[in-house]
Amino acid sequence: MRILPALALSLGLSATAAHAQQCGGDFSQFMNGLRSEAISRGHADAAVNAFFASARFDQRTLDADRRQGIFQTPFTEFARRLISQNRMDNGRANGQRYDAILSEAERRFGVSRGILLAFWALETDFGAFQGDYNTLNSLVTLAHDCRRPDLFRPQIFAALELYENGDFDPVNTLGAWAGEIGMVQMLPEDILERGIDGDGDGHVYLQTSQADALMSGANMLSSLGWRPNEPWLVEVVVPDNLDWAQTGIHTSRQISEWEAAGVHGRNGGLPMTNLQGSVVLPEGRNGPAFMAYPNFNVLFEWNQSFVYVTTAAYFATRLTGAQVFDPRNPTGPLGGDQMRALQTRLAARGHDVGAIDGILGAGTRAAVRAEQGRLGLPADGWPTPDLLNAL
Repeated sequence: MRILPALALSLGLSATAAHAQQCGGDFSQFMNGLRSEAISRGHADAAVNAFFASARFDQRTLDADRRQGIFQTPFTEFARRLISQNRMDNGRANGQRYDAILSEAERRFGVSRGILLAFWALETDFGAFQGDYNTLNSLVTLAHDCRRPDLFRPQIFAALELYENGDFDPVNTLGAWAGEIGMVQMLPEDILERGIDGDGDGHVYLQTSQADALMSGANMLSSLGWRPNEPWLVEVVVPDNLDWAQTGIHTSRQISEWEAAGVHGRNGGLPMTNLQGSVVLPEGRNGPAFMAYPNFNVLFEWNQSFVYVTTAAYFATRLTGAQVFDPRNPTGPLGGDQMRALQTRLAARGHDVGAIDGILGAGTRAAVRAEQGRLGLPADGWPTPDLLNAL
């Protein structure tokens, strides 16, 4: 379920490939451009023709891309929906069943087993459902679509290389609508660059090998900057007089400074007070509160949804012994139409909130915090009816 920033196209292509149709227009011409670019990259004609022979435009993929309403759900509801007792039980059971693999991943890459188990659970229910979209069709469809071609076009050529290595079947490889494959849902480029043959069979099969999937996931997080033996998220209690404008993932202070300001762990002191951290309030100052350590930010390289990342990070703490978070009593969320109205008003005031989609993303949270400060409201980044009315 990874959603990455735009990736630059590889350099050094031939003039024909460099001027190939990058997105949009006639789909057949677009596919011809992909074939030409693949050949210009040095792939054999026969391999290119075989790889692209079954590729088709997939409207269902585009429909799924535009239907991500689940991320409009507030954190508490989202977390309760995704972290069922069954997932907790399966997480603990899989932690025991694959203890040797998880221990090796922790030793080799320093990534907590809790994080690996949490993503394994939330991405595919421990491999039970890995997606039913033809991966190649999804990739060529999303590359043809002009919203994010720089992300998806390189994935096609990575998949071609995996195919040549015997690790990708263009006809039968299925995954998520956005092209991710396997138990921990990695894009082809990530599999190519960070995939690990954990079971020693000479291939990286993230769909069928738990060892390959878990070791590859750990390697990816490590390469993205995961810091070994450091926490990622700890539930905290915040004082009523905290400077709310200093909260949020974009403001970082030393943990000892937060403690001096009255922030403390729910069960006492905070670990590693020499590190930097951010107080995150998924539902504002009256809702649950967490201290996010540097490792928390690494998780956004896997998925850019704040509510998803916070849920995954919290789930990982539960799998490693933390108690159920205190939901407290947050102000009720805005409805979808209200959120879109709020985003429209924020954009009109010059704030970059991205798409007017009703989703409380990082840009909207930052704009909300700025307008709350301007209007003299508690600047905790949580949109309320009072703010909507004031705007």
